[in-house]
Amino acid sequence: MFLDEVAISIRAGKGGAGAISFHREKYVTRGGPDGGHGGHGGNVLIRATANRNTLYHFKGVKLFAAGNGEGGAGNLCAGKAGADLVLEVPVGTTVLEDGKSVADLVSDGQTFLAARGGLGGKGNSNFCSSTRQAPRFAELGEPGEAKDLKFELKLLADIGIIGLPSVGKSTLISVVSAARPKIAEYHFTTLTPNLGVVSHRGENFVVSDMPGLIRGASHGKGLGHQFLKHAERVRFFWHLVDATSKSPLTDYKVIREELRKFNPALAEKPEVLVLSKTDLVDTKTLVSLRKKFMEKNKVKIFEICAPIHEGVEELLNFSLEVLAKTKAAEPQIEIELPVFRPHLEQKSKSFTVKKKNKKLFIVDGPRLNQIVVMSDMTNPEAIARVQDVLVKFGANRELARAGAEPGAKIEIAGKIFEWWGQ
Repeated sequence: MFLDEVAISIRAGKGGAGAISFHREKYVTRGGPDGGHGGHGGNVLIRATANRNTLYHFKGVKLFAAGNGEGGAGNLCAGKAGADLVLEVPVGTTVLEDGKSVADLVSDGQTFLAARGGLGGKGNSNFCSSTRQAPRFAELGEPGEAKDLKFELKLLADIGIIGLPSVGKSTLISVVSAARPKIAEYHFTTLTPNLGVVSHRGENFVVSDMPGLIRGASHGKGLGHQFLKHAERVRFFWHLVDATSKSPLTDYKVIREELRKFNPALAEKPEVLVLSKTDLVDTKTLVSLRKKFMEKNKVKIFEICAPIHEGVEELLNFSLEVLAKTKAAEPQIEIELPVFRPHLEQKSKSFTVKKKNKKLFIVDGPRLNQIVVMSDMTNPEAIARVQDVLVKFGANRELARAGAEPGAKIEIAGKIFEWWGQ
């Protein structure tokens, strides 16, 4: 089943907690703290693959989570890192967060780091010093990032077949490629875009038909609004017009206007006019029709009868020439392979202090927030470490300037605790 839009939630793995441990060994007295660090949480990666052409495998599943890191252990044993989660999407998928595009995956294998796993907590061995020789606290694991994303698939094709319903789009794609869409004598036979690979004169290119285009499609009528977005990635159009129609010129103008209304850039793409079902009209009518189109529109015209392959060879030959020119004119985009570095501590020691009321002050800063989130604020020694950090960062001076007195409450990263003062 074809599905080109889906909303999901992702959650990177939580880091493992550091261990509180002291070395115990026969004949070794006062071995000291040897708690190991926790493992990092797994990342959530989104990878484009040519092996998929729909987002249907995301249907019915709302949350995708990477593995959590394992906790550290004694004897300086570090916890195992959480497994990364790789979500495969079709080539041509756009990733949106809060309605804004954050990644456009247009190449097979292109990968996007969507959510970073949490940092593993440090064991108590990390906090041993000359003044703190037996620390009885360790860091908690940092939570992984959690996000709500939307995937939008815009199929990648070299040529898009457009036109009103029942003009022969499905028949044409079945003739020039191995695609086998449903073909019948009624409108909206095709409910999803069909892709077909055309092999002609030693060259291969992809053709896609765009179903459901009628007057008002750009405003949601029919199925056009749902599938017009797929036309945004094609290089040029085969615009099919039924030669047996009562008003072929009007049919042509209707589609052109819908393209322009949906996205003005679509109307600027190169196209060829393909008169279909020419076996059902006489030569005189065809000549008159060709003359009218040439007077009104500056567009290359082909006449075909797809079931018997009449005119198809000429259409394919010309299409190869157009594709060669459009590809040569396109800028070469080099996609850099991403480098996923290990989880790192926040380096910025900047912070701000705001007075909420006489008894509550809010301190906000990247590294301070990270330290507090990873601290067990029920452990007196962990609280003492946070108080030391406030001194080292200079936050105590700013709190005093803001009017804070010892015993006042301060809030960092959503956690409220008592300030000891300078």
